[in-house]
Formats: sequence, C-alpha cells, structure tokens
Amino acid sequence: MSKNIAFIGLGNMGAGMAANLVKTGFSVTAFDLLPAALEAAAASGCDTASSAIEAVAGAEVIVSMLPNGQIVEDLYIHQDKLLDAIDNSALVIDCSTVAPANARAMIAAASERGIAAIDAPVSGGVAAAAAGSLAFMCGGEESACAAAKPILEAMGANIFRAGEAGAGQVAKICNNMLLAIHMTGTAEALQLGMDNGLDPAVLSEIMLKSSGCNWSLEKYNPVPGVMEGVPANNNYQGGFMVDLMLKDLGLAMEASLASKSSTPMGAAARNLYNLHKNNGAADNGSMDFSSIAEFYKR
Repeated sequence: MSKNIAFIGLGNMGAGMAANLVKTGFSVTAFDLLPAALEAAAASGCDTASSAIEAVAGAEVIVSMLPNGQIVEDLYIHQDKLLDAIDNSALVIDCSTVAPANARAMIAAASERGIAAIDAPVSGGVAAAAAGSLAFMCGGEESACAAAKPILEAMGANIFRAGEAGAGQVAKICNNMLLAIHMTGTAEALQLGMDNGLDPAVLSEIMLKSSGCNWSLEKYNPVPGVMEGVPANNNYQGGFMVDLMLKDLGLAMEASLASKSSTPMGAAARNLYNLHKNNGAADNGSMDFSSIAEFYKR
C-alpha cells in the first residue's frame, strides 16, 4: 500500500480528509494557496509544501479537492501542468465536484502520460470529512479505482465505482440534485404544518414514521429546535453552503442539457435556492443549504 501522498486543496472538506490520511498512517505532503490552511494541515500532522509542484515530488498518490472544474484543469493540464511533474507510476484521485467533461479531460490527459487517474467526488459534508465517514463515487478504469480504494477507505465509509471516467461526477450531481429536491420539499411541508398550528417536532416525528420520510427529515431537519447537532440549530452555519448547492445544481442542469434529460424538479430546486440566496438585504450564499426553510417563512 502506498504511503507517500500529496494532498492539494485544504478547504473545509480537504482539511479533514488530509488529517484522516495522517491518522491512518499515510505520509501526507499538503498544499493550499491559503497560509492558514497550511498551518492547520501542519497541526494535524501533514508536511507542507510551498507549491503544488513541490507537493507532488516523490508522491505515489495525488489527492486533490478543488473548488471547480476550471481550477482542476488548470492545475493538472494548462497552467501548473502538474501531470508533467508526476511520475507515471503515480495515481491521481481528484475528489473535487466538477462537470463530467472536466473529469474526463483530466483523466484523458493523465492517460496520455501513462498516469492512472480517477474522479472521486464525495458526499457527506464537512462533518463526515472530519469523521472519515464520507461516501466516494468513483469514475475510471477498474484497476485505478481498485488501487485508490485503500486511500479512500482512510477518508470514507462507502466507496462506489459508478463507471468509467466522469461517472463519479454524474453520480454526485444526481445525488445532490435529489438532496436539494427533498430538502426544499421537507422545508415546505414543515412550514405548511407550522402555518396551520402544528409543532414542527411532532410533525417531523409523524412524517418520519410515514411515507414522507426522507434523509433531510431524518438526518438534517431544517427547522431550528427540532434536531440536535444540525446547522439549523447553529443559525444555519457549518455544513454545506447554499452557494455550493447552487454550483452542484448548475452542474446538474448542464448535464441535463447535454443529455436532453427532463429535470423539472431539479430546475425548480435551483430556482428556489437562487431566490433564497438573494432574498433580503444579505447574501445567504454562505448559509447552510437547510436554511431554505427561512425562505418559506411568512
């Protein structure tokens, strides 16, 4: 099993993922553009590098967790040309959530250089990243996905191979589109109940034991005071930001256009989140996505 890992991108998700690799016994060299992120990585046991090129020197595995597809392509292919600095025996695991086309471009460029690469976006949010209980949705050749599994198991509890290059991204955007749909529906139903005099905790308990039960209701209740340990009880701070949900819903709409798929519910959810983001004087984009419950209040 490989021991030398370069980890690039130490945001809210990447920081916890890199720390769990160290806890599992891997040697991790980390890089991020933000000095504070590097300091936090060092505190969790990572070595730090002053550039991505420096981080991948001697690395057997490269893991990246980046904000968008353009940055992924710029890092690996166009600007930093990281693939040219990686040994062709190395394995690249990109955990960023990007368009399937971005993932396929990176994996194809890696393949041209004899480098194994997969896309492996995650589900579970910041808490799961810290706890090492993420779900990984992998796309790429079977051999590359199998080689990645021991590394991913250090960061997650569920590892899936969705198919060939880009398939992980398709699975991720389908999952998050459904998440947005049932979160908006859950918030809407709970508000309807409250508007008609019901206690949201009582209504939640009823729906949990009825046909309306879903993940948002069971694990991530959007109404303050109903469930402990969720962002709704922390002024909707922490968790998965509205801006990130909008990004993923945008990727879903792009994919639906490319495949000529009908996604009316996904489009409605995206519209609701966009209205919520810009509702009122403040930009709500940094709030947790369960804050859509605030949008329904009178």
